[in-house]
Amino acid sequence: MIELEGLTKRYGEKLAVNNLTFAVRPGIVTGFLGPNGAGKSTTMRMILGLDRPTAGDVRIDGKHYDRLRDPLTYIGALLEAKAWHPGRSAYNHLLCLAQSNGIPRRRVDEVLETVGLSAVARKKTKGFSMGMGQRLGIAAALLGDPRILMFDEPVNGLDPEGIHWIRTLMKSLAAQGRTVFVSSHLMSEMALTADHLVVIGQGRLLADTSMADFIARNSRSYVRVRSPEREKLLDVLHRAGVTVVEAGGGVLEAGGGEAERIGELAAENRIVLHELSPQQASLEEAFMRLTAESVEYHAHAEAPPAPQRQWGEGWKKGS
Repeated sequence: MIELEGLTKRYGEKLAVNNLTFAVRPGIVTGFLGPNGAGKSTTMRMILGLDRPTAGDVRIDGKHYDRLRDPLTYIGALLEAKAWHPGRSAYNHLLCLAQSNGIPRRRVDEVLETVGLSAVARKKTKGFSMGMGQRLGIAAALLGDPRILMFDEPVNGLDPEGIHWIRTLMKSLAAQGRTVFVSSHLMSEMALTADHLVVIGQGRLLADTSMADFIARNSRSYVRVRSPEREKLLDVLHRAGVTVVEAGGGVLEAGGGEAERIGELAAENRIVLHELSPQQASLEEAFMRLTAESVEYHAHAEAPPAPQRQWGEGWKKGS
């Protein structure tokens, strides 16, 4: 288990992490979400003792990281891809880590096999692609067979097969009773992987709840309805007190709990329905709603201005 209590980090005038208190529990995959600049990476670095907190405390199975003997056997982490010497082979990189933590040599071959790098184990890592680098980082995290695993953007650079593999791996690790803490900006992937969510914004805790509860609390569910007898259906629904809004294109939207009632009313009044589909909001929509006020870096949707042409002079310099 990872436990944070009042964890705070300040860099000069910048308050990067602000009084975070939460626990990452075993047996489930906990997703760690937040906009860019929210403090996720700083929090993870403090968990591993790479940054010292300004205030507060963080413990791994009840101990500070610097008090762990052979720490890779307690917690394995992937925070940065390609965190190795480029002149070493994948095998030798893992072997150095194993020897420094009292891990048997055979474990190096086991994790290389697990991540699919056995065929390139003796090649120098400087020639590795980003996806291969991610796999080697994951192998390093698994090396000590730890009870706690922490991954920051683990699917970066992976192809679809690799993404499916790491998703399955994290779920299987949690099913073994391990603590799995993963940060990602890919909402669609997190929705398929995480059971529980910790969400922060501007360094503050915004949510610590189950995936289902998070989506339900921070999004709008509704029923999408289409009928060739739209006006007749509207009259029936209004008389029954069902709140409906027109969404354009002949589509009606009603409250999320009204699907069965709308179907029954349509049947009673012999109204043909072409569509009656409950719509559940996505994790992305719920996340955007909750963190709207915490986004530090805003992009603009407008296209950049086209380069200007000077007639008779060709393109402007630098165009």
